[in-house]
Amino acid sequence: MPPADTGASAAQRAGASAPPSPDATTKLSPGSPGYRRANFALFAAGLATFALLYSTQALLPAISADLALTPAQASLTVTATTAALAIALLPVSALSEKYGRTAVMTASVFSAALLALVIPFAPDLTTLVVLRAVQGVALAGLPATAMAYLAEEIHPKAVASAIGLYVAGNSIGGMSSRVFSGAVSQALGWRTALFVVGLIALACALAFRLLVPPARNFQPGPVNPAALLRTVTGHLGNALLRRLYTIGLLFMGVFGAVYTVLGYRLMAEPFGLSQTAVGLIFLVYLVGTAASAGSGALLGRVGRRGALYVAVSLAAAGLLLTLSTSLVLVLAGLVLITGGFFTGHAVASSSVSRTATTGRAQASALYLTAYYIGNSVGGTVGASAFNAAGWEGTVALSLAALVGVAGITLYATRRAVLTARAGGGSGAGPSGVGVRNRLFTSLAAHK
Repeated sequence: MPPADTGASAAQRAGASAPPSPDATTKLSPGSPGYRRANFALFAAGLATFALLYSTQALLPAISADLALTPAQASLTVTATTAALAIALLPVSALSEKYGRTAVMTASVFSAALLALVIPFAPDLTTLVVLRAVQGVALAGLPATAMAYLAEEIHPKAVASAIGLYVAGNSIGGMSSRVFSGAVSQALGWRTALFVVGLIALACALAFRLLVPPARNFQPGPVNPAALLRTVTGHLGNALLRRLYTIGLLFMGVFGAVYTVLGYRLMAEPFGLSQTAVGLIFLVYLVGTAASAGSGALLGRVGRRGALYVAVSLAAAGLLLTLSTSLVLVLAGLVLITGGFFTGHAVASSSVSRTATTGRAQASALYLTAYYIGNSVGGTVGASAFNAAGWEGTVALSLAALVGVAGITLYATRRAVLTARAGGGSGAGPSGVGVRNRLFTSLAAHK
């Protein structure tokens, strides 16, 4: 799920000097009515955001059939939204520094939900893609702003659990919209399915507005574009952060390619699944929830690079399994791809906040930008590969992206080994024990 920085202050996110931290006694504590309201409000907002963001993904075969589109053309209804969100994420979320967290989140979720009620009436692909892109811009006000609100308003000891519930809303929204829309589409058509998802999102927006407690610790300040640009430029100049952004982009490219084309593959022979059955396949996302939760333990045992090697291996094995004509093996492959993706994403996103020593919110926002660009590019290019060479083309493209992740990780491993050797000096003694110890220490430090 999208990464977040929960430690940076409002002014740090704007690139200004940090104001005094509010007293913890002014924050919402577990057990209080305000704490419960904030949790439910942000859960509803997260559910609406990701239900809308991926609302057309499970419907792509139906949209293709109705509008006589290729898979690559239909995929634009997903990639236009994620690409627009990626581009708008930094500037739109920065507005919350001046106008307030709840104001920006309210405007974001309501405008996106209302657009969702208009989108089903789009007469052609161009109109549909433009409306979906505008919806992506509207949604950009939620991800980073929601994390900032929770960090400012929730007691420090409860921030992690509050963010966990918000992320759960993200996951459930993304999964349920795909599963639900598939069933509705088979019975009533894809336009009705999108309209119903829009009604659900509007209900979530109303729940958010009624439940969200007013901000008590927000300190408005001017948006400083020059300072923000300096912070962003500094992050992009950090070689390790660039590698992490690229890893996130490549992993998401694989995930976007596979799940954008998945419906076309499974509805065709030899599988011949219905639209409802294809929608149910997205329940595999539950594997991602478990993989994300287990990534911390894996990271502690094998380190960052070790966990990335595991993620690449799982996803690659899964891609190879999906080449089978056995539905059981294809589903097993999807489980491995999903587990590998979420593991890699969790490792890379958590490493971003740990690597950035200043401006952590901007560092995470840049990761989100790369993440959604990867989704957009992967979805469209993966669909084009499918159109040109079938499922094998999509798999080959995805494997190439995983080779890129492995190459970046191997490069980092090589750098760590060379650093350890250079620091060994000649004082290790003939046995080389000192060199080996220093090598182990250096590798551990670079995990």
